[in-house]
Amino acid sequence: MTLYRQLLIFTLVLFFLLFAGTWFAKLNSTRTFLLDQLESHAQDTATSLGLSISPHMEQNDLPAVETMFNAVFDRGYYRIIRLADVENRVLVDRVQEVAIEGVPQWFVNFVPLEAPSASSIVLSGWNQAGTVFVESHPGYAYKTLWETVVSTSLWFLAMFIVVLAGGGFGLRVLLKPLQRVEHQADILCKKQYEIQTELPRTRELRRVVEAMNRMTSKVRDMFDEQARVATRLRKNAYHDSLTGLGNRRYLEGQVATRLDRKESQINGAFLLVELYGLQELNQEKGFQAGDELVKRVGQVLGSSVVHVPHSALARLTGGNFGMFLPDIGVGEAGRIAETIVKGLAQLSVEGVTLSENVGHVGGVVYDRATELGQLLSGADTALRGAQLKGANKWSIDMLAAASDAAARGEKRWQDILRAALEEKNVFLFVQPVARCDDRSITVHLEVFSRIREDSGNLLSAGLFVPLAERLGLVASLDRVVLEKVMEGSVGHLETDRLSVNISPASLKDAVFRNWLLQALKKLPADGPRLTFEFAEFGAVQNLDLVREFGQEAQKLGHGYGLDHFGQSFANFGYLQSLRPDFVKIDRAYTNELLGRESDSHFFIGSLAGVAHSLDVMVVAEGVETEEQYNLLCELNLDAVQGYLIGRPEPFEPGNGKA
Repeated sequence: MTLYRQLLIFTLVLFFLLFAGTWFAKLNSTRTFLLDQLESHAQDTATSLGLSISPHMEQNDLPAVETMFNAVFDRGYYRIIRLADVENRVLVDRVQEVAIEGVPQWFVNFVPLEAPSASSIVLSGWNQAGTVFVESHPGYAYKTLWETVVSTSLWFLAMFIVVLAGGGFGLRVLLKPLQRVEHQADILCKKQYEIQTELPRTRELRRVVEAMNRMTSKVRDMFDEQARVATRLRKNAYHDSLTGLGNRRYLEGQVATRLDRKESQINGAFLLVELYGLQELNQEKGFQAGDELVKRVGQVLGSSVVHVPHSALARLTGGNFGMFLPDIGVGEAGRIAETIVKGLAQLSVEGVTLSENVGHVGGVVYDRATELGQLLSGADTALRGAQLKGANKWSIDMLAAASDAAARGEKRWQDILRAALEEKNVFLFVQPVARCDDRSITVHLEVFSRIREDSGNLLSAGLFVPLAERLGLVASLDRVVLEKVMEGSVGHLETDRLSVNISPASLKDAVFRNWLLQALKKLPADGPRLTFEFAEFGAVQNLDLVREFGQEAQKLGHGYGLDHFGQSFANFGYLQSLRPDFVKIDRAYTNELLGRESDSHFFIGSLAGVAHSLDVMVVAEGVETEEQYNLLCELNLDAVQGYLIGRPEPFEPGNGKA
């Protein structure tokens, strides 16, 4: 029962007790007053009547006496009027039955009134001639008493209604600060920190509100500090403080992660950017000028690959930068290199450098699994070739002589993608995500999409999704995948919760977004429950859009999460407003998890602490060894995904998992 109801009931009980006490006191006082009045009236009547008939008794005029008795008795105020002689013989006797009109019988029984009586001596000369006996009739007393009780009860009933309405309103006003405290505590449990600026005037309530505000501020500061610690740990280990890009260690982790995928096709590009004359600039204009050039180059590199998903940029040494660009071909790599050298040339126009020759770009395109050392070696060779061409030039070579997926022309890629969309020739696979404390329990199944080329090879999403985004076809692609997922049966699966990756770019398409929300509403009760995964890099860039869609999905019984969490260098504070159902730690950190003393171990632990403080589940992807699994369980992660748990298996619409 709420405090409001308790106080209202308590107030009404007090009012009822006050009413009952007053009612009984009023009843008793009125009854006593009426009895006194009846007794006085009876005595006055007996005395006056005795004096009035004395002369007639002396003359023995009994008819005159009876006439006087009748005149008094007929007024109706008396039940008995009697005249007896000295020998107690009744000479005149007038008696009427007690009939009380207009008063309920239960009230008569509840409030007994014993009618008072009185007597007076009748003289005949100086001798006693008899006695007059008078007993009052209680009918008028009952009527007066009943009317008093009714009027008192009606008055108290009116006051009860006034107290009920006014007291209820007053209590609501008085307890409003407590309602705000309740709301404040409730949203605090959801890790939302609201401070009450309007303080109540009641001293005790003011103290409660002030204490709640202090606690909310402390909890908010604790979360902010926890997020800052996690961000600082990551930056110290993987961040270049001058440019805001990653460092060599960060680049190594990203390259190892992307090139270690157990998939049918791997391709991409790796670029090296080397500044010219940085040392001379430091000597002539000071290190501040050199730092400014390095920062400006970092901005040029970042803007040139903002459209490339999962790209990784790092500052390797003073004036050397590495750019890892997975899932792009020769043509796209060349366009990026051209954009970079134009940006470098613009820096010379702005007077940031000493000469027109700012730097060069060299790169390699790979079409097979390789290592960072080979990429660096190939890119360095291409870089030397670019330097031979002249100022601000670029050169892109193939890492392998064989021309396969990576060297395929973009027109051919477009044909393959458009054909797959027209024929809905998309194949689905699912991989389990299991609870960390019990690998036999599946949290959800992640859905992977593949398309088949003419040769029969299945191409992974990493190869065609970037192209779909550039061609504006990603919404169509996501719709085909989601239609197949929603058509699929989940009766034979370990869980009905399926996780599907979609692009934030698809959410920008209002038609796609409306279709998806309507489709979710129409899903049957025994259909799949969907969790939508967004890559952290894209989600941070479209924070409001992803949050709005995610909240709509949650209202419909579905959910959303972040994939590749930790890949970008965004501050973790954005989690407080985004509130996804889970985050998946990028496998680059999982791959580096070699022991309890590693930086990755500390980072994952702090990241899990930040997410858990917001009731966000933490999943680690890329778990392939028992050692990794055991270390992750020690860090209190919620779930794990990887080949150790299970490999992707086909998912066919209509009949579940093959």
